[in-house]
Amino acid sequence: MFRFDRRLLLNFDWTLLVTVLIVAAMGLANLYSATYSAEAGPSSYFLKQFYFYVFGSGLILLIISVDYRVLLTLNYPIYIITVVLLCIALFFGDSVGNTQRWIDLGFFRLQPSELAKLALIINLASYYYRKDTGKGYTLKELIAPILLTGLPFLLILKQPDLGTALMLGAIFVSMTLFVKLKVRTIVTMASAIICLMPIGWFYILKPYQKQRILTLFNPELDPHGSGYHIIQSKIAVGSGLMFGKGYLQGTQVHLKFLPEKHTDFAFSVWAEEWGFIGSLFFLACYFFLILLALKAAGSARDKFGVLLCFGIASLLFWQAFINLGMLLGLLPVVGMPLPFFSYGGSSLITTLLGLGIIFNVGMRRYMTSNQ
Repeated sequence: MFRFDRRLLLNFDWTLLVTVLIVAAMGLANLYSATYSAEAGPSSYFLKQFYFYVFGSGLILLIISVDYRVLLTLNYPIYIITVVLLCIALFFGDSVGNTQRWIDLGFFRLQPSELAKLALIINLASYYYRKDTGKGYTLKELIAPILLTGLPFLLILKQPDLGTALMLGAIFVSMTLFVKLKVRTIVTMASAIICLMPIGWFYILKPYQKQRILTLFNPELDPHGSGYHIIQSKIAVGSGLMFGKGYLQGTQVHLKFLPEKHTDFAFSVWAEEWGFIGSLFFLACYFFLILLALKAAGSARDKFGVLLCFGIASLLFWQAFINLGMLLGLLPVVGMPLPFFSYGGSSLITTLLGLGIIFNVGMRRYMTSNQ
């Protein structure tokens, strides 16, 4: 399992590595600016994020040294550990702002809901790989993946963390539509989702979550409350104009008008300081990274590798899509981090673990299934 093969280095995706380094450098530079203080210099957020990058890089080296197919035997242990961690966080974890999502490890606060995203991808990829008949999945055959998604979904929703719970749903839908489904299955699932939406609105969503959705359509109704985040974010993005105000020169950021500037609204900082051109450059690099992940999926040696890479690519895409839509006022504020940009150790480690799997799949694309 740990046998070195020089072909691994020959098939290493250096283009993906360079792209990741560029995006990561932009994210660190942005975090430095978002949390910079002339009196104190670099903030603790910046230093911690840098250490998370170093730790995550070590995890990538560990992951690529082992054949990714070992996940076929570890998928259920990974799932069980993740569910246990979610239960610990829900019942015994740290509470911040009426949410209970973190486990205090002393040196680091772990957010298991972030790890649940990757655990779900591994388990759905494993299930669809093992159960593939080539004839299309029936609704009965989707009961297991629905349950695999539903348990962590409900635990995360209970924290409450609507954004991460919805992300699990997006991962499930993306990966399930990617595999072959019978037409009747698609129609039944779509009908069920439509019928469940009123139940979710009246019996599951909390009042503040409903207010966020209503504020989306008219943030000026509550400019000092639920609409404040969206209004200030749109001001920051728009004030950047074509070329931005300059690095460390963002007024919305440094005059402290923009809330959550180092987490959910980190990209608003970038847009204000680098403008439309800088934003376009970042988006080009970021979505090129997603295309490289899809390329790794297309060249994988087996369907398990294909599903892993596609699932991770969908995770990167949907997180960016929701975060950017949120800060532009196109989607409700649901607390969705932007990978590489938003501060957060658990989120960053999850992203780097996912990239490690993509590197792993790409490096072993030349191997046969029995190697």
